Amino acid sequence: MPRSSSRRAPPASPSPASSPGVAFPDFDDALRALQQVAGVQLAPDALKALQERYLDEAKTLWNGALQQQAPAAPKDRRFAAPAWGQTPGSAFMAQLYLLNARTLTAMADAMQGNAKAKARIQFAVQQWVDAMAPSNFLALNPEAQQLAADTQGASLGKGLQHLWADLRKGSISQTDEAAFEVGRNVATTAGSVVFENDYFQLLEYAPLTKDVHALPFLLVPPSINKYYILDLQPENSLIRYAVEQGHRTFVLSWRNPDASCAHWTWDEVIEGAPLTAIRVVQEITGADKINALGFCVGGTILATALAVLAARGEHPVASLTLLTTLLDFSNTGVLDIFVDEASVQLREATLGNPARPALLKGSELAQTFSFLRPNDLVWNYVVGNYLKGEAPPAFDLLYWNGDSTNMAGPMYCWYLRHTYLQNELKQPGKLTVCGEPVDLGAIRAPVFVYGSREDHIVPWEAAYASTQLLRGPTRFVLGASGHIAGVINPASKGKRSHWVGSNQHPADAKAWLAQATERPGSWWGEWSTWLAGHAGKKVPAPKSQGSRKHRPLQPAPGSYVKQKA
Repeated sequence: MPRSSSRRAPPASPSPASSPGVAFPDFDDALRALQQVAGVQLAPDALKALQERYLDEAKTLWNGALQQQAPAAPKDRRFAAPAWGQTPGSAFMAQLYLLNARTLTAMADAMQGNAKAKARIQFAVQQWVDAMAPSNFLALNPEAQQLAADTQGASLGKGLQHLWADLRKGSISQTDEAAFEVGRNVATTAGSVVFENDYFQLLEYAPLTKDVHALPFLLVPPSINKYYILDLQPENSLIRYAVEQGHRTFVLSWRNPDASCAHWTWDEVIEGAPLTAIRVVQEITGADKINALGFCVGGTILATALAVLAARGEHPVASLTLLTTLLDFSNTGVLDIFVDEASVQLREATLGNPARPALLKGSELAQTFSFLRPNDLVWNYVVGNYLKGEAPPAFDLLYWNGDSTNMAGPMYCWYLRHTYLQNELKQPGKLTVCGEPVDLGAIRAPVFVYGSREDHIVPWEAAYASTQLLRGPTRFVLGASGHIAGVINPASKGKRSHWVGSNQHPADAKAWLAQATERPGSWWGEWSTWLAGHAGKKVPAPKSQGSRKHRPLQPAPGSYVKQKA
């Protein structure tokens, strides 16, 4: 951070060396940099208050250092190791960094004016603050230095090996990838591939109960991830849970697009994947009605497909479940900062040009999502992998997180423009998909809507907004935690909590929450009871997967899920 001018320095004394996280910030320079973004400004009285508070705290910290008083241990896990408190210099450096970080963050938060410009400033400042932590630099990290001394440099040698391996791979390793294999110890629920086309494989799972509900159950996962987030390990598998509850369960497993798929459009994917999957499930089971679930983007895709069918006079679902799904894109959380007309036009020119379509690489998507939580998903591994030479531990969710998928450029660009930028999906008849006007309100089915309270990708209020668009009987349940951990919260673990309220859904999400009741444990039980009420009577479980027309092609999890980006 830039050094303060002399008139704003702490009391006359030698200033600390200029290095990341150490020097005192220059408020004038920082303010000028922030206000270069059009449409935002910082009121002089707000700046003055920030300056005064900063100088008071800096003076206390600096005087304590001069008197050789050890600063209090920072309440930050980056500086929790004993080595940070064993030398006054390291403790002072950590405390000064945190002071600088708080001040710059407060300055960004105090900006007034254009909301999107302010959000972009806040995001950029947070990225800078997180990147400049002294823990991220070997020369400033006493824990890494002590480890290097204790191992006679072996930790640094291993760190360089990890760095070289990750440079060759093109991404930071977040887990021990050799510890997992799709079909061996993740995505292990037994079943068969019973259909495939260019877009997806359809998996049907072997029953785990003597009887099953008469109406089959189809899950549509997001197309930007592998489906097995819903089937990581037997103890945290939503798919296995559904099978155990007596549902004849099918899952759409997306193909990982390669160069030959770069031309796919939104319409082609809707027709070729969810619409086809619904028809095939009906053919295999002989059921006119099915239950369907969409997760994240999969929910957006599924709801669009059902609106297309409604326009054709078809209503094939007995119930619809939407997990952390956006249908109304008025509030897209932190992702909104990446989307404006200029950025969408750039994507359309580079990825969506019909004459030269291209893929949105999975690595780019993965990097974007990682930097939404940089301390947890980037710098934590920079320090552990490279500065300390530690191999990351085996963690199934992070293995899935690193198993990225590509997207066809034209499909992605359509989605980006018509949902995130122009928010047209919620407008009845505004969009035409597969030759049909889209009206989400025409979907005739009871709906279970789930949101996660700490979700930074689909804010829970945005998930709740679907209750205002769908006209069937609707039930909203709010779970604790974030976008993934909130969903993958097994009922058997008894972790976290969830909120339930009346089935009356006011327009204001916070008004719903004000009258809701918090209950301990997972939301899975609430959903299971609701789904059973729409799944029909119990019938003998099928002895095999598929049908005469759709015979099993290969064992689950199939081959598409194993394709790498």
